[in-house]
Amino acid sequence: MKIILYILFIISILQCNAQTANINHLNFKKADSIALVYKGEKLDNLPILTHNLTSNLSSDTEKFRAIYKWVCTNIENDYNLYYKNSFKRGKYKDNPNKLLEWNNGFRRTLFKTLLKKKRTICTGYAFIVKQLAELANIDCVIVNGYGKTSSTSKTDLSIPNHSWNAVKLDNKWYLCDATWASGVQNPETMNFEFHYNDGFFLSPPELFAINHLPENPKWLLTQKTPPEFVTFLNNPVLYNDAYTYLTDHVSPKKMHHEIQLNKEINFKYSLKKQILKENVKLLIDNGSSSKKITPKSVSIKNNILSFTQPFHKKGFYDVHLFLDNYIIATYTVKVQKAAI
Repeated sequence: MKIILYILFIISILQCNAQTANINHLNFKKADSIALVYKGEKLDNLPILTHNLTSNLSSDTEKFRAIYKWVCTNIENDYNLYYKNSFKRGKYKDNPNKLLEWNNGFRRTLFKTLLKKKRTICTGYAFIVKQLAELANIDCVIVNGYGKTSSTSKTDLSIPNHSWNAVKLDNKWYLCDATWASGVQNPETMNFEFHYNDGFFLSPPELFAINHLPENPKWLLTQKTPPEFVTFLNNPVLYNDAYTYLTDHVSPKKMHHEIQLNKEINFKYSLKKQILKENVKLLIDNGSSSKKITPKSVSIKNNILSFTQPFHKKGFYDVHLFLDNYIIATYTVKVQKAAI
């Protein structure tokens, strides 16, 4: 009984005196340092963990930052669990009863693994962010939908395959993806490695929509008409570092292109951070050889990066955009002679 009363007391403290903040001018140094202080804490008492992370912060935005940063730097992405779930969900996608049975059983395994081993998949990341945020009296929801990465196939997107969060701060909703922000899979060992990416914290909705499609269109958080599913499938491939450098991917609008010989592709991006023109590179690969070039027409004005790239030889090309030697996006271009 004493434990229950103590938990209720802590929750009541957390729910008082929430303040708003100007997000664009906040410094998250204090929130990040608090998340670091409590690195390694267990998940056996979420109210106490939330109190530790938020009690010395004044605004909801800083509190959510500490929660989010802690989750991203303490919870591992369990790839074996992800692959097993993807296989089973794909196998049972046309059998509702089997799919429901699998989902119910997997949910128990998922949360047991999360709470005891601090390993999970996207559903678990979104769940723990929501739970901690709500204990801090911050509105937060789980958004289910489709996530598209460089390794995602159209088969993977036959059913919803990803979860992330929307959070309400200073009377405005924002998007974040703790799963993709937490780290990456080492291609040699196939193990998870923590590598925090701040770009997925309160991400610009326009950029987020390139590789996140919610089941409920309201969580796009844009004024634009929701895209058709096929349009989403045809979007360019964005890599994690795109969220570090960009606020919007303006063009090309799709990944695959067919153009006539000597024609060009237009590229345009809204930048989050300044870069030098000479650090804008295209890696062009035709399957047998590749070369990295600096486009001659690069323009950077008012945080808008734009350039064009002509193609003077027939063939099929993979075109990769690099900024400061970080891969940002991938496209394909099929170049052919004009029909006579």
